[in-house]
Amino acid sequence: MTGEVLIGFYTFILACVAGYQLITKVPPTLHTPLMSGANAISGVTILGALAMTNGHGTIGATIIGCLAVVFAMINVAGGFMVTERMLKMFASKKK
Repeated sequence: MTGEVLIGFYTFILACVAGYQLITKVPPTLHTPLMSGANAISGVTILGALAMTNGHGTIGATIIGCLAVVFAMINVAGGFMVTERMLKMFASKKK
């Protein structure tokens, strides 16, 4: 394995561990507001993934970029659906 691949692999593993630790430490009452905030992060992911799909890299990078766009868009759409549901829940309690 080359040095760049190892650095990417280590970064991926570190991100997985940090993400797992962060999510398990968050109380359930904060999950929905955090999902709303995660939409902004997924938007940045989409921009980075689109940059990977520009066709100037390898075919593997293009495929991974396309997959990243698909998964980030699923996350954004799900986040907006959860946020809309949360806002409707709070709006119905005011009446």
